[in-house]
Amino acid sequence: MKAFDTTLYFITDSTPYTEEEFLFRTEEALKGGATIIQLREKNRTTREYISLAEKVHKITHRYNIPLIIDDRIDVAMAVKSEGVHLGQSDMPVKIARSILGNDFIIGATTKTVPQAVEAYEQGADYCGVGAIFPTTTKVKTVLTSTKTLSEICQAVPIPVNAIGGLNKTNLSVLEGIKISGICVVSAIMHAKNPKEETEILLSMAKKLIQH
Repeated sequence: MKAFDTTLYFITDSTPYTEEEFLFRTEEALKGGATIIQLREKNRTTREYISLAEKVHKITHRYNIPLIIDDRIDVAMAVKSEGVHLGQSDMPVKIARSILGNDFIIGATTKTVPQAVEAYEQGADYCGVGAIFPTTTKVKTVLTSTKTLSEICQAVPIPVNAIGGLNKTNLSVLEGIKISGICVVSAIMHAKNPKEETEILLSMAKKLIQH
């Protein structure tokens, strides 16, 4: 499996932007120090998703940062990305692992300890846990308590990242929890200066995970 660092896990949202602006903001986040990036596209056709993923992958290659494709194993394979992230309604991790092999990064969204344990046992490399706060990027947000987040961190030996409405004003709720990093969408994607915001969030994330 490729080495990866989930300290500042940047998840994209292209919906408000032209492709040019989206790619610019994505690269600014990488310049600011995002350690891993997930391309999340819920409403594009397969061809549109592949086309955008190829462009993003060219950028991530330049910074030697892993590209994770959200949901779609076919798109991940098509663009030869470094990984895929699977939700609870997507293909089971076990099947994805059998298709993609051991060198592919596979992440899983988990909201409970049993879900996290199952994901780990099936071969997931990391878990994204949340939403910690309400989020603007999903219509329905099921919140996960910091208590559950902490219990998941204790239950599995793989990296666990907090996700959901996180920004520089509310990260203090994660203090003392043995997370491996934070997942951020809007705080970077909608920032006036994405590079600067990424730098700030990376610094704060590093302090959080210094146990």
